[in-house]
Amino acid sequence: MAVAKGLMKKAFSTLFIPSSSVWPAVCQPPRSYATSFVPLPEENGTAASSDSLERLLMEPLKQPDYFHVKELYSLKELFDARVHLGHKRGCRHRLMEPYIFGCRLEQDIIDLDKTVDHLQHALNFTAHIAYRKGIILFVSRSRQFSHLIGKTAKDCGEYAHTRYWQGGLLTNSNIQYGVGVRLPDLIIFFHTLNNVFEQHTAVRDAAKMNIPTVGIVDTNCNPSLISFPIPGNDDTPSAVELYCRLFKMSVIRGKDKRKQAELLYGL
Repeated sequence: MAVAKGLMKKAFSTLFIPSSSVWPAVCQPPRSYATSFVPLPEENGTAASSDSLERLLMEPLKQPDYFHVKELYSLKELFDARVHLGHKRGCRHRLMEPYIFGCRLEQDIIDLDKTVDHLQHALNFTAHIAYRKGIILFVSRSRQFSHLIGKTAKDCGEYAHTRYWQGGLLTNSNIQYGVGVRLPDLIIFFHTLNNVFEQHTAVRDAAKMNIPTVGIVDTNCNPSLISFPIPGNDDTPSAVELYCRLFKMSVIRGKDKRKQAELLYGL
């Protein structure tokens, strides 16, 4: 019996306690395993696609005027469209004083040199949003230009809201529309006031929701809550028509550049 127990113990120790010299292939992985790993063809394609997408999104940010929006207008066109004409001095908002060139016959005159710079930044930002396939919302409360602004949004494939703005459309969107609704990536205000003194409700709501805004601010407007204020006349039809044309062309340029880049990078 003692001899049998000794043989069994020796057999079990040989089977269940192998040394590196007995089972080297099982106990130790090959040293070249990490260096010999080759990704599958699908993973190579996914990595190349993500790299191309990153270059597609980052390339426009390397240039100050990638969409060439500065060539869309000139200071003389702004002057001919009467963008420089403001309201009476008595309606002037104190935060608009840096944008006022002077006063003539009790009517404020807007500095068009500053309007040109602010308009370029606003159009460039709008084109970047369109390039990244963002949702752009055109907003105005003026009944006189509601049809024009709605047609402008339709021509460039975006959205417009030109009627009464119900409070909470942005701040309580999950209750108004349901969970998972997508808010606009940019709101363009052609008029930031509901009347002579009352600010549009969407200006405050967009600031609460951290939605970037572009707005035409006349001399009686408050530009503090607008991300990209454009000092200019918001009452004259020729000026509003010019704004609509410029924003429409900026959006179309952004979308056309995106299509060209996708064809270039094969996306």
